[in-house]
Amino acid sequence: MAAQDFNFLLATDSYKITHYKQYPPNVSKIYSYFECRQKKGSQFNEVVFFGLQYLLKKYLTGPVVTEDKIQEAKLFYQMHFKQAVFDEEGWRKVLEKHNGRLPIRIKAVPEGKIIPRGNVLFTVENTDQDFYWLTNYIETMLVQMWYPITVATVSREFKKILAKHLKATSGSVEGLELKLHDFGYRGVSSQESAALGGAAHLVNFCGTDTIAGVLMAQRYYGCPMAGFSIPAAEHSTIISWGKNKEKEAFERILDQFLSGPVSVVSDSYDIFNACKHIWGDKLKERVMERSEDSCLVIRPDSGDPAETLIEILAKLSDEGWSAENVLFGCGSSLLQKLNRDTLSCAFKCSYVETNGKGMDVCKQPVTDPSKGSKRGRLSLRRNSDGFLETIERGAGKPEEDLLVTVFENGSLLQDYSLDEIRKNALLQDDEPNPNLYNHERELLHNHIISSIH
Repeated sequence: MAAQDFNFLLATDSYKITHYKQYPPNVSKIYSYFECRQKKGSQFNEVVFFGLQYLLKKYLTGPVVTEDKIQEAKLFYQMHFKQAVFDEEGWRKVLEKHNGRLPIRIKAVPEGKIIPRGNVLFTVENTDQDFYWLTNYIETMLVQMWYPITVATVSREFKKILAKHLKATSGSVEGLELKLHDFGYRGVSSQESAALGGAAHLVNFCGTDTIAGVLMAQRYYGCPMAGFSIPAAEHSTIISWGKNKEKEAFERILDQFLSGPVSVVSDSYDIFNACKHIWGDKLKERVMERSEDSCLVIRPDSGDPAETLIEILAKLSDEGWSAENVLFGCGSSLLQKLNRDTLSCAFKCSYVETNGKGMDVCKQPVTDPSKGSKRGRLSLRRNSDGFLETIERGAGKPEEDLLVTVFENGSLLQDYSLDEIRKNALLQDDEPNPNLYNHERELLHNHIISSIH
């Protein structure tokens, strides 16, 4: 569906169409928030906030309600519910009173910021008392924020691990931003997933073959070129020569790409034979004569990387190899092997106003206390110990609040560049935590490609 054909009125869960009939009489404000709940035993204790700007720019900014879209929604919901439950009058009031722009305010942490789980990440409230029902109408779309947040978070956890080993074996983290390459384009569910997930990875790294993510960073985050790649072989370009001409296939690639790095998949038949006898013997001189900035990357693409690549990084160190000699790539595990529960993402109402009186509200299910929600108007502050904490019940001081108004009444009020976001997400001096061994193995086993150069 082309962006101009997108109908915001149809971008919600069906049952939300009926909610304007369910709120208390004389309610004038609904205030909700989004968080990644804390969860005991999780390998992720903090999250990277990313992706809201894209959703706001593409789907919520400007006049999103028109008469044609109201009529389209009216017909759809009549057929969908087999009864008249669509609030045609309410939506037409949005059109007439606000020129089709949403009377909503969204406050959020700056994109790229690293936030401990269990804290508020953004809040949503109506700015016109007639449209209290809008706040949670847009929950469906906004909760899809779980995806870019989760990809950016997982990507950054990889970065911590790679930084640890790079620094331990080479004395610096130079080149870290190119150590994890995104090969997830074909492994995701849609073009939009590739774009949003690919861009989320680019918050932390610069290596990618997911063009959709680079294009999204250009269009929505002001970055002319966020990611880079190199010429590389795939199995079709090797096996098309026949099994007995693997050496000729390799040699052809060296001839065609004389300068600059080049990657050659070398496990079409026997990765060990290819490394020892072809690259390490027959073509050794051709490899050695390449300049320092034109290295050969030998890519294994099968087997458990932890075994194929000398049991990855920990074993490399034992064998006296620097992590500088290894690049990693990740496919669908990076962009697709996750879901909303990976970081326990949730959107909940915490404050309402009825008859001009405010009331803090929350949910407290006896069957699962972990799903209890926060109360009242929320703010995020850094306390005297330097830790981030969420202040509930409207008790926060506005001057301390780290939440920034990013959207109000149909207008985008903050436009973060990818450069700003990357700075916010940089690893700090006390990262990575050295006590990460089990965490490392769980993450690294998701890699489908490791390469030696």
